[in-house]
Amino acid sequence: MSSGLKKLAVDCIPPATVAAVVAFWMLAPAAITANPWTSLVVNSVVTALVLGLELVFERHKDWRINREEFFTDLFYFVLINTVIGRMAYLLSEAPLRALKESWGIATPWAAEMPFLAQVALIVFLWEFGQYWMHRLMHNWEPFWLTHAPHHHITQLNAMKGAVGNPIELFLISLGVVALFDVSPAAYLCAFGVTNAVATFAHANVRSDPPLFYSYIFTTIRQHSFHHSVGYENTRCNYGNSLILIDRMFGTYKEGEGILVGQDDRRRLTIWEQFVFPFKPLFERRKDNSPNAAG
Repeated sequence: MSSGLKKLAVDCIPPATVAAVVAFWMLAPAAITANPWTSLVVNSVVTALVLGLELVFERHKDWRINREEFFTDLFYFVLINTVIGRMAYLLSEAPLRALKESWGIATPWAAEMPFLAQVALIVFLWEFGQYWMHRLMHNWEPFWLTHAPHHHITQLNAMKGAVGNPIELFLISLGVVALFDVSPAAYLCAFGVTNAVATFAHANVRSDPPLFYSYIFTTIRQHSFHHSVGYENTRCNYGNSLILIDRMFGTYKEGEGILVGQDDRRRLTIWEQFVFPFKPLFERRKDNSPNAAG
């Protein structure tokens, strides 16, 4: 295979993966799509695939994953798919579904849409909310304090999208898509799509998808620029999966980041990530202590 064809093949891996995820949820038997474990298995397979691609098609050698990075990322991957996911269901999705039922909220027009249209609807509604939450986190200090730990990562890898303070991980798990009547398979497919896109957008994979993908979906090149060193450089390309929304609202910037991180690229431990939002309180308490006065 010529180098040009090989590059094209690698560049098409993200859109091919998204297409495979959609095909699975659209064609798999109901007995499989209805299984509560299926979504986790599909997302885990995609993540494992992308981790493998990092070994074969490495983008930057300085982002090469090591044992410490892998197990830290794995900790957060498990956390967001267990504790955070359960909290989001109990405190957000379940109450919304109960409210929908008690108020008689119905969207029959959504239920009547073709499968792919239902998936596109949920992806856009979810990402629209994510965009504004993400933008808020970069423009209001209380929210930035919850999100900043995610920007203290000093390299990008497949599971890095799950790394962050638990408060932020909970906040980005909130949405209103539970109010819409779509098929369960379309609902899970939409999150399978956003997971696949976001995984590639954080991965150390030498893949630059064609314009038909990169104009709509977020890529590693665009998202790495969002992770660039310096706070002001992070205030763009907010779309976790849909960079199209940045294009719509004028926050898109072209470029790629190689050096990523904040505060002189200091990597935080898990404990430091967990307590980061409370740093101002600790510092204030320290300043008010008798020892500080003396």
